[in-house]
Formats: sequence, C-alpha cells, structure tokens
Amino acid sequence: MDSRLLAFERLLNIMDDLREKCPWDQKQTMESLRKLTIEETYELADAILENDMEELKKEIGDIMLHMVFYSKIASETNQFDMADVLNSICDKLIHRHPHIYSDVEVSGEEEVKSNWEKLKLKEGKKSVLEGVPASLPAMVKANRIQEKVRGVGFDWENSNQVWDKVHEELEELKTEVQTEAPVEKIENELGDVLFSVINYARFIDIDPELALERTNKKFIKRFQYLETKAKEMGRDLHDMSLVEMDKIWEEAKTV
Repeated sequence: MDSRLLAFERLLNIMDDLREKCPWDQKQTMESLRKLTIEETYELADAILENDMEELKKEIGDIMLHMVFYSKIASETNQFDMADVLNSICDKLIHRHPHIYSDVEVSGEEEVKSNWEKLKLKEGKKSVLEGVPASLPAMVKANRIQEKVRGVGFDWENSNQVWDKVHEELEELKTEVQTEAPVEKIENELGDVLFSVINYARFIDIDPELALERTNKKFIKRFQYLETKAKEMGRDLHDMSLVEMDKIWEEAKTV
C-alpha cells in the first residue's frame, strides 16, 4: 500500500483509540477544539514565515490531527465521517477544474479564478462574497473580498489607478482630521485608506498580511535590541531621551 495511505490510516486508528480511551480526548467537542485550531493555524503561519521546515512539518501534522478529530466527532452522531470529507473536497475540485477534468480551455490563472467564481454561483451561492468568512481578520478579509470581486470582473484596470485612489483616500482622511470631524467619520476614512492600500498591494502581487507581519517581526527584533543595549548601559528606557533611543535603533538596523 502507498506509504501516504498507511500513514493516514495510522492517524485515523490512533484517533479512534484516543476518543475511546483518553479522558481529555473524550471530553472534546467541536466548540472546544475551535480555539485550539485557530491557535494551531497561527503557529503554522509563523513556521511558514520563519521558513522552518521541521517546525512546518509538525504544525501541518497538528492541523491534520484537528481535521481528523472534527470528522471523528461528527461520525459519532452519523453526520459525516473522514471519507465524506475527503470525497466532498475531491468532487468539488474536479467540478471546479473543468480545464483539467473536462474539455474547457483557459488562457491562464485569471481565467481559472473567474471560472471558479462563476461555477460557485451556479452551485447556488447568491453572492461571490458568501465564501468570505465573517470571522476573518479585517486585513485578510479585505484582501479576500477584493480577490473575489476581481473574479467576476469588478476591479481596476491597472496599478496606477489604484495608487491614485490611495492618494485620494489619504487626502480625504487628512481633511477629516484637520477639520476635527467626528471620530466615526475619521474612522471611515482611515478604513478607506487601509482598504485602498491593501488593494494596491494586491495589484503589485504583495500579500499585505505577510508584509505587515514581516514588519511586526522586524520591529520586535529591533526594539528588543534597544532594550538589551539599554540594559547593558545600565539605563532604563523611561529615562532615555528619544534621541538616545533613536541612535540605538539605527544601530539595530545594521545588526
């Protein structure tokens, strides 16, 4: 038998054992696992950013375990089982890739995406935005919304138009702040700025979530360098001037 199938069967059997014999595993529900799955997903994302293949392998395993766990719980009430899950995704992939499994021809990636959204609407979805989870973080959600509507042709023609939109939204935000507009209006304009910047990132093939997270990690590294240097100098950051801290900050950039 294929080693992949053997490994997957092994995981399924272990899950059966745990659900039958382990007090902790017996106690779990889909609701109790939900928050743990979210944590595991972020750990997977961190491993990807760090390009740590050994850690990535472990995190993929953790996610796989959770998928098997949900399926096991559902099978206990005859809702569905792992076979149903896998056959469902296989059927969907075949249906939504007619350029592979049928006689449809496509010119490239963009047409594949467009056909994907059209097929979803034919499957009964009332909106192309139905597939965007409500609980997604706002930045990820904005990016997915923009990708979804692009699939049906609702998009800018080029990046210059989007860049002009970014400047337009910045000016509107600046005006609201300068005129001391109500917080709600400033918040709306700031939201428009962020949405337009995310849109521009998409046009230049940059993942805004990834870009921001790399900046977060860079900032953390440099700030911790600042903290370490201050400690070595016997200084407290609260007692240091901004000029003194900025000097060390610039040094951190070269490390």
